[in-house]
Amino acid sequence: MTESLRRAEQDPAPGSGPGRWGSAKQRAARLTESAKGAPERIPLVGRAVSNLIRVNLLDNATRLAAQAFLSALPALFVVAVFAPATLKHSVTGSLREQLGLQGPAQQQVQQLMNTQVDGTTQSIGAIGALVTLASATALSRALQRVCERAWEMPKNSVRVALWRWVVWLMGWLVFLVVQVPMRKGFGAGLWLGVPLLFLASTGVWWWTQHLLLGGRIRWYPLLPGALLCGVAEVGLGIASKVYLPHAMSASVTKFGPYGVVFTALSWLIVLFTAVTLALVLGRVVSEEPAVARYLGTRGEPGRW
Repeated sequence: MTESLRRAEQDPAPGSGPGRWGSAKQRAARLTESAKGAPERIPLVGRAVSNLIRVNLLDNATRLAAQAFLSALPALFVVAVFAPATLKHSVTGSLREQLGLQGPAQQQVQQLMNTQVDGTTQSIGAIGALVTLASATALSRALQRVCERAWEMPKNSVRVALWRWVVWLMGWLVFLVVQVPMRKGFGAGLWLGVPLLFLASTGVWWWTQHLLLGGRIRWYPLLPGALLCGVAEVGLGIASKVYLPHAMSASVTKFGPYGVVFTALSWLIVLFTAVTLALVLGRVVSEEPAVARYLGTRGEPGRW
């Protein structure tokens, strides 16, 4: 009898006392170890998470959004002062559609585009355009760093990359202007516009990666990232038609002219977060063995 009581005190019944606590701790430890080992069991997920941490997704997306906003505004001033009326109308329409400008916000942009040119403005026009172009290449440089980090490549020399920054910036501005009529299918409707915009966005981001990486990565391995960027742009373009007009109007009503800045920057952060995510995941997908055989992706990650 004494021995039985001693055993009962040392081994509490299930569901009571320290025995239950110890069992819960053991189960929690097993679950923690299982979660830690998940990336190794699923290589695609593990490499994706590792690359996103290394690239610093939100930091780079915020930097790209800020540079886009700071690059777009000087370019708009140049267009407003020196561009012909037809181009002014196209840029105004593009901004209205892209950012959901309505009411007071649209009137402010229209007033900016209708700025009159005087003799003094004409005399300093060439210098102002050159300064604007030089400052706007900050977006090109920031995007190049994102592409290089995504592919773990060293920085390209300024002498090699300088003309690429300018060419990409000009191509981006042209695509920004033609994107809205393209989304509408040039009058045919969304049934043509959405696939056309997806193909154009894919082509632009495919070319962007190859250009800013200096041709150090062959074309085919860059295709998955370009396709993901195309999907992201089309999806966000559709979402912007629903979200941005209301958000922009509410922000302008609450904050005045500064509301345009707040809403535009927020939307640009969302856009470039999606773009950065697509570029990083594109590299991960292109190095999957099943995909790499078709794309000709060669070498170990980070060694090209």
